Amino acid sequence: MPEFPYSRLRRLPDVEAENLQAHDATDLLLTERALALAVERGVAGPEVAVIGDEYGAITLALTDAGLRGIRVHHDLATGRRALDRNAADLGIDGFVAHELDRSLLDGARLVLLQLPKALAELEEIADAVARWAAPDAVLVAGGRVKHMTIAQNEVIGRSFGIVQAQRAERKSRLVIASDPKEVPVARPFPVMATHDGLTLVAHGGAFAGAKLDIGTRVLLDVLRGGALRLASRSLSEERSDETKGAQEPTKGAQVLDLGCGTGALAVSYARAHPDARVIATDRSAAAVASARATVVANGVADRVTVTHDDAASEVPTASVDVVLLNPPFHLGASVHTGAATRLFEASARVLRPGGELFTVFNSSLGYRAELTRLIGPTEQLHRTPKFTVTRSIRRPR
Repeated sequence: MPEFPYSRLRRLPDVEAENLQAHDATDLLLTERALALAVERGVAGPEVAVIGDEYGAITLALTDAGLRGIRVHHDLATGRRALDRNAADLGIDGFVAHELDRSLLDGARLVLLQLPKALAELEEIADAVARWAAPDAVLVAGGRVKHMTIAQNEVIGRSFGIVQAQRAERKSRLVIASDPKEVPVARPFPVMATHDGLTLVAHGGAFAGAKLDIGTRVLLDVLRGGALRLASRSLSEERSDETKGAQEPTKGAQVLDLGCGTGALAVSYARAHPDARVIATDRSAAAVASARATVVANGVADRVTVTHDDAASEVPTASVDVVLLNPPFHLGASVHTGAATRLFEASARVLRPGGELFTVFNSSLGYRAELTRLIGPTEQLHRTPKFTVTRSIRRPR
């Protein structure tokens, strides 16, 4: 059998850079072990589920090797699109996409997992496998050794009777779990918490869980403090020069919570501005499911729409009055500012001339110059040793 062309895989539409690859040694180890176990245990393609295969390296290699009918789940919209692009480029089909639910795992005898960073996400996945997969299911989880912890084994052990860590190879390691335990009737996720009257609902893969993360809290405090009115006065001269002729925001403004997480910003804005229409979007399926539940829990489902999308690609150009943004500064396990830049560029595209972008970011990153270049005149509204909040006005196109 010819060797699979891993070098042809791309990360697109995710950020591409010299230090960011579309496959790693963990993908290869998972694929090799899966092929061996499939032969040893007589597992057919439809009995295989793949979770967290970032850009399709595992799914496509196994399908190319003859395991057709594999079920696959990507949390990230970028991963789903990258898999489809890579499959089309290589001329490979024969896999089926699913959400993290019974349809993904029902009757599965071999489940492959790229270990997530968050223990809560791992707990939800392990419970789902034990809950819905076949009684003789084997879970093969893998990761880079430098990112793996004993705690991950302990989390998997809550759902499986046997958990065995394998010898490290090529700086990656596999953990093989078998003997699924009987699971409680109630699933462990989503969880719920209330913060000053704001209810947050979170699945395991949602950033910060049901907590209100510090950056979002800082941005909310600034917005609640009248940032819209204060910034309008301080930027009035720049606005008149750079956005001359731009239409002022009107009642019933269109607002975008870009990278919404559990939906805290979207829900808070909708509650404070009953006439606004809010779109909340995130590339994480876990975040989207969490935000939708948060919207319902806070009684604003009639005014907030939540979508699973990458960098607002489905939002029309120049259609938004206000963007709220708490951008990430990691891509997977790598610190990389490319994720924030993509969201700044997306904001520039969807904002109408004169529209406003409110951003919170780590003070050490110093994004103000980039925001000015990509969006328009930018003012610092608040700064702490850790976080900075800015407001940018979209200049005319």
